[in-house]
Amino acid sequence: MKKTLGSYLIETLEAHGVQHVFGIPGVHNIELYRGLASSRIRHVTGRHEQGLGFMADGYARVARRPGVCFTITGPGLTNITTAMGQAHGDSIPLLVIASENRSREIGTGRGYLHEMPDQLGVAARVSGMSRRIGTAAELPDAIGEAFAGFASTRPRPAYIEIPRELMTQDAAGLRTPVAAAAPAPPAAPAAAIAEAVRRLRGASAPLILAGGGTLGASAELRALAERLDAPLVMTINARGLLPPEHVLGVSVSPTLNAVRKLIAEADLVLAIGTELGQTDYDAYCVAEFPAHANLIRIDIDATQLTRNAQPVLALHADAAGAVRAILAQDLGAARARGGAARAAAVTAAALAELSPAMRREIAFLDCIRAVLPAATLVGDSTQPVYAGNMGFAAAQPGSWFNSATGYGTLGYALPASTGAGLAAPDRPVVCLVGDGGFQFTLGELAVPRDVDAWTAIIIWNNHGYGEIKNSMLAVDIDPVGVDVQPPDFELLARAYGYGHVLVDSIAALERALREVGSRRQVRVIEVRAEAFE
Repeated sequence: MKKTLGSYLIETLEAHGVQHVFGIPGVHNIELYRGLASSRIRHVTGRHEQGLGFMADGYARVARRPGVCFTITGPGLTNITTAMGQAHGDSIPLLVIASENRSREIGTGRGYLHEMPDQLGVAARVSGMSRRIGTAAELPDAIGEAFAGFASTRPRPAYIEIPRELMTQDAAGLRTPVAAAAPAPPAAPAAAIAEAVRRLRGASAPLILAGGGTLGASAELRALAERLDAPLVMTINARGLLPPEHVLGVSVSPTLNAVRKLIAEADLVLAIGTELGQTDYDAYCVAEFPAHANLIRIDIDATQLTRNAQPVLALHADAAGAVRAILAQDLGAARARGGAARAAAVTAAALAELSPAMRREIAFLDCIRAVLPAATLVGDSTQPVYAGNMGFAAAQPGSWFNSATGYGTLGYALPASTGAGLAAPDRPVVCLVGDGGFQFTLGELAVPRDVDAWTAIIIWNNHGYGEIKNSMLAVDIDPVGVDVQPPDFELLARAYGYGHVLVDSIAALERALREVGSRRQVRVIEVRAEAFE
């Protein structure tokens, strides 16, 4: 078979350790598929580009490696930009490779198929890196640049587009694809580490705020929290860094007044891998992150170190490396700082702030964790997920994530749960989605069947957009457009060969989940939301 740039691309992705590609073949990008069938890479076909982007996102979060997508010119790119926006907001490594019209056609406005005025410019708005290949020889460097960025800087989507005429070019003369050693992430200067250690030694009531950037540093964070006897507050994407039973773990939202009080009363706050952004620290739009006189920030993104809150000390560094460097220093004699009592008190007070309905929804999530402790819970923007973001304690790092933060999309959970399952096929996945959000990416219901998934698809059925309806009522707006009649979920499940069960109690939920856990299957669990409200 002729070695074209398309087949060379497959070899290059293999060299970088890519095991899955999420894509939809089309006339413009079929050359990207040359050689794919005989490669070690598994192709997973989405039903819409937005869905395949969400699949790659869920895959990347669980696999801790980039999710890779193939899409076509024009509408393929615009369809996937929503998924790229979510990945950009949550710092997820997503590589999107798209076709583009022939070089002589780009930007002419002559009405070629899939033509858009500035495809590269659109992608650039939701990417950390965006690049058009001008010659065949540029491809390996572009792929290498993307993977180097994922490894050494704050991960964002990377976008590469290839004009159609380049895909068929002879690539026999190009160098053998090889993955270069990833550049080391930034490391804080010794003087900055020493100053951080000095401040930590002197603190009598320290507090750690951990964001999604610390997921690869769970062991280090645990050791530091225990060494300092400091409560560890985990934001949404950091839940599970400490297990639910750990006495220093705080799995309640910094949005809540009790946690804000804990922050204010700490004499030192160490914020690691967190934006200190609104969806984590001010979900109710009450007030921005409170200023703190003794705030230390550690972040891999230099531009983030002074955004949202000004620190007294900023360390531009990878979370794991910086914490290891701190632990290697003399932090003084170990002494009790009341960390466990402070963590328990703030957790109880924060949960007491929540409505009875939210507490019931958290109990719903606690039931899932108890029955399926190894499961990954993937959430949409839906009521139990909102409640969970306020106070659910995840079992392990990376086992709780959702789209109700950052960019805040709907339709995320169903495809993202498929990607998560492909990344960890020996663990069950729980998809948490509302009946309204479920219909945003309903077509992706076919894909779990395609990939032999092990998934409980839990549909929180409140017959419409319940959270939006409540928001309308709260500000005296007559609800319009929110009472959306859902489909018959039992018939839908049957159409794809899945089991279906309707639950209206914790006991019924337990039974349904135990059946999912007993054998590999896809099961649709429809929840009568009114029974838990």
